[in-house]
Amino acid sequence: MTTEATRSTVETDPGKVELHARNVAFDLTNAPLHWIPNHPMSSNMITVLNLLLPEGERWFVETFNEALPLIKDEALAADMRGFVGQEAMHAEVHDRAVESWLRGHGIDPTGYLKQMEWIFHKVLGPRDGTPENKQKHLIERLWLIAAIEHYTALLGDFALNCTWTENGADPNMADMFTWHGAEEVEHRAVAHDAASYFADSPLRRARAMSLALPFLVWLLARGFRFINSQDPSIADQSIPAKGKLYLGSYFRDSRIGVFPKISKLAVATIAYFKPGFAPTDIGDTAQAVAFLASSPGARRAA
Repeated sequence: MTTEATRSTVETDPGKVELHARNVAFDLTNAPLHWIPNHPMSSNMITVLNLLLPEGERWFVETFNEALPLIKDEALAADMRGFVGQEAMHAEVHDRAVESWLRGHGIDPTGYLKQMEWIFHKVLGPRDGTPENKQKHLIERLWLIAAIEHYTALLGDFALNCTWTENGADPNMADMFTWHGAEEVEHRAVAHDAASYFADSPLRRARAMSLALPFLVWLLARGFRFINSQDPSIADQSIPAKGKLYLGSYFRDSRIGVFPKISKLAVATIAYFKPGFAPTDIGDTAQAVAFLASSPGARRAA
């Protein structure tokens, strides 16, 4: 969703951006469950992010707070603190969306949310052991976060350039996801820089990505099935009918810019393994900052 203000400044390099959390507010009271009209599959798949992200982002925050005392580079530490503030706000906003909006549409996310809490706090949380082993595990988690942030940056760039608004999406829901995406583009290099500070190697990046990709696909698919099982317009359909609906919706929606193209995500995944890869190759900071300056949700809170 690219506003005129965003388009007019997208070519202007803002230089070094000081990362900070924005006190945003989004009124989702009137947003329908299928918040992109006539695109129920894309609406529900993107809605999964409201369920998946909060615990994941709290895990980001906890891991970065564990790493910060070990960082001697003040510029990097400042970026990490800004990242922490933004991710904490993301978790809070998506929690509000679940409680104030999703439950109101009859979707009970309790089971999925409990699974996310267990995965991010028990499976991926810090481990006991010697200081050396604790730091080794910390570095592995930082690289896993960097790999995941590769995809959040890609999705953020998609949100800034998609056609939700042109296709009649609820303006507040579109604003919420685009605000989040813009901040992902804004801080897209921080997790990579934090992991690289401790230990950088193609092997570490490759190992992290080999875990992150199937992990994210599995969580998204699980959340998609979870929501669809409670969506009255989908739940009672036969399995063949659902399969036809899913495939048809993907090809139509990705073609018109409502949903990301898998082929583009695949190409970007391959690029992550290249020796000269840099997170700043994804997205446009100026475009992200321009949107954040004009976002109704950010301006409403201010």
